[in-house]
Amino acid sequence: MKDEDYLRRCIELAQIAQGNTYPNPLVGSVIVHNGKIIGEGFHERAGEPHAEINAIRSVRDKGLLPESTLYVSLEPCSHFGRTPPCAEAIKEIGFKRVVIGAMDINERVNGRGKALLKAAGIEVCSPLLEAECWELNKRFFTYHSKRRPFITLKWASSADGFLDKDYQPFSISNGLSKQWVHRMRSAEQAILVGTQTALGDNPSLTTREVVGRSPIRLLIDLDLKVPRDFNIFNDEAETMVFNSQKEGREDNVLYVRIQNKERLLEEMIEALYQLQIQSVLVEGGGFTLGELISRNLWDEAVVIGNPSLYLDNGTKAPEFNFVPYKEERLRDNLVRFYRNHHP
Repeated sequence: MKDEDYLRRCIELAQIAQGNTYPNPLVGSVIVHNGKIIGEGFHERAGEPHAEINAIRSVRDKGLLPESTLYVSLEPCSHFGRTPPCAEAIKEIGFKRVVIGAMDINERVNGRGKALLKAAGIEVCSPLLEAECWELNKRFFTYHSKRRPFITLKWASSADGFLDKDYQPFSISNGLSKQWVHRMRSAEQAILVGTQTALGDNPSLTTREVVGRSPIRLLIDLDLKVPRDFNIFNDEAETMVFNSQKEGREDNVLYVRIQNKERLLEEMIEALYQLQIQSVLVEGGGFTLGELISRNLWDEAVVIGNPSLYLDNGTKAPEFNFVPYKEERLRDNLVRFYRNHHP
């Protein structure tokens, strides 16, 4: 096997913890001795041991470590956080070689881990499979490079381009698509809707149809029109309300006050950055989606269509003149995937 093969295994391992490591990145690690994998590990959740430490602990014969190669999908950390620096542990063991998938652009690391290992006389190969390792942590990298969350837009529309029927909720997605969307929700740190969606659909915005963590619920409700007994405020997840009237925490609800309504999106995104929210799935409504599209404030989009369903009247789907990079069929639903290639 080649270095690339072992790094792809690191990526596979890292993906097991999808949605559970925020605000930390997804990281996997493999240890190889004489062409044989002798240890594997991944970062399971924030505050717990990092991937490299879990891989080291999984090795039965620790005497083999100094003659082994450690593979890791992201540069080992070099700072004390909730756990000690991994680069120091790797240095103390004295691995013969370390192969790193992508460098960590977090200002607390950003080359320091690699430099520490090289200074200790360890052969370091990096970056390798950088594009694949960046894709694994696109949320983490976007947050640190653009100082905002990674934003994914999602909606379902009929063949004639409506989000609902006669401005009333209507099920466009089938049962399989709904389960798939709940799996998608579990990978994101937060999920966002606007006032009209919360009032009209009374959504819970949880992952009740799959096994997985529910995202933090974000509600834009400038005038606090959504009643406190609506599902979005239940105790199944935390909720943040972006409003113009109050701030502070009440039970599982955090109120974030917007100072200038004209700069709602900018203030909200800045607040999310300060609150360490790395990814947001935007599920509506039409106005909120349209505003983000018009301001080019999105990274990916997922559009679920029902080619045989015509609703004739209702809320129009957002204007979205982009070409999908991928399509998938989920029974009678056609799912299109888009990427925003920011300048």
